[in-house]
Amino acid sequence: MASIWVGKRGTIRDYAGFNPSVDAEAIRKAIRGIGTDEKTLISILTERTNAQRLLIAKEYQALCGKELKDDLKGDLSGHFKHLMVALVTPPAVFDAKQLKKSMKGMGTNEDALIEILTTRTSKQMQEIGHAYYTAYKKSLGDEISSETSGDFRKALLILANGRRDESLKVDEQLARKDAQILYNAGEKRWGTDEDAFTDILCLRSFPQLKLTFDEYRNISQKDIEDSIKGELSGHFEDLLLAIVRCARNTPAFLAERLYRALKGAGTDEFTLNRIMVSRSEIDLLDIRAEFKKLSGYSLYSAIKSDTSGDYEITLLKICGGDD
Repeated sequence: MASIWVGKRGTIRDYAGFNPSVDAEAIRKAIRGIGTDEKTLISILTERTNAQRLLIAKEYQALCGKELKDDLKGDLSGHFKHLMVALVTPPAVFDAKQLKKSMKGMGTNEDALIEILTTRTSKQMQEIGHAYYTAYKKSLGDEISSETSGDFRKALLILANGRRDESLKVDEQLARKDAQILYNAGEKRWGTDEDAFTDILCLRSFPQLKLTFDEYRNISQKDIEDSIKGELSGHFEDLLLAIVRCARNTPAFLAERLYRALKGAGTDEFTLNRIMVSRSEIDLLDIRAEFKKLSGYSLYSAIKSDTSGDYEITLLKICGGDD
């Protein structure tokens, strides 16, 4: 059965001749020795898929009586530690943890919430919901409800419930009808009917939305992004713009997030780690191409100039190549 977490455009592929017990033993030696052998850890964990790493972790526990992630936490530090632990975490659990961190403490990291909820498929969101409840004994929906409000909250809850249509079939009649509804809900009236925007943008499939946006331009002579910017505001506006960009080109949306994470003073490692790890088996090759289109330089070179040490080496291995 094909995993819902694996696509065709990832940088990390199944390792041929994979032997989890051999890898587990090599990792045990790398961690147990005097000083940690980071080189071995990096080469094993970045050259295996998530499914393979989880099998290594299982063997490791049988061998050492301890969880690999706990030993990595105890042995490594800083951003490198976060990245290595992420690599041995099941994808749904990793996303659940990222969502928790986005809503923890003072203030909410709305950008991270928006990024995860707009780029994950409905099936992925359902798995993330289960993982969230298992880890925190509180539903993701309840957490979002207590951390957000208004139209933003309403839209996030639909996305969190994994209710978006996933079919690849498009319906031209429906696209015309939805485009007209969006036009009537915004440009054509005083005030905006936010619910109409929420329902269509959060429930229709991405291919269907692309067609709807074409029809919208025919009716209104405007791009849907411009209408959203003119009609809406705040985090709700940010969320709907993210949905439009993802529907049109998810790798380009994520490339822009990476560009912002690496640009200027300081690096946003929270975003950098999340996108590199979570897309490494889905569409990181496409994200790399979009990054180059957007910035004029490669993602590889941006990571190289912005990070250092074992953290840099690991990210570059996940990145998989220079463009």
